[in-house]
Amino acid sequence: MKISARNVFDGSIEAVKPGAINSEVDVALPGGLKIVATVTNDSVAELGLVAGKAVKALVKASSVLVLTDGAGVKLSARNRLEGTVMSLTEGPVSTEVAIGLPNGLTVYATITRDGATAIGLKVGVPAAAVFKAPSVIIGVAA
Repeated sequence: MKISARNVFDGSIEAVKPGAINSEVDVALPGGLKIVATVTNDSVAELGLVAGKAVKALVKASSVLVLTDGAGVKLSARNRLEGTVMSLTEGPVSTEVAIGLPNGLTVYATITRDGATAIGLKVGVPAAAVFKAPSVIIGVAA
């Protein structure tokens, strides 16, 4: 499978918490990290999402926000992956930010160049990748 999403994480379902229309799906990543996705109950049934199932969690880089100096900050976004800025690729409008995670994975964000400047992004700076649960797409092998 080829896909345009910049962030593709291999993991396994840790829990499925059903709601009236959507379910909250916890995906365990290597190294003890976790991603939470919100998917429709129909998708849970169609994909056979149950605890222990191997999945891919996909997140477009444009859906990822970058947070620096976030100590004590509370957000409604369910996903906050803490790491260190590994690289910055600056364009005239946007900047791609690569955040290295403690488990060796990398999460990518595409933010405005002005935004990157405003929060003082530099290689080596601690940063968190933040994204909402509905921004996570769950994929399974056919």
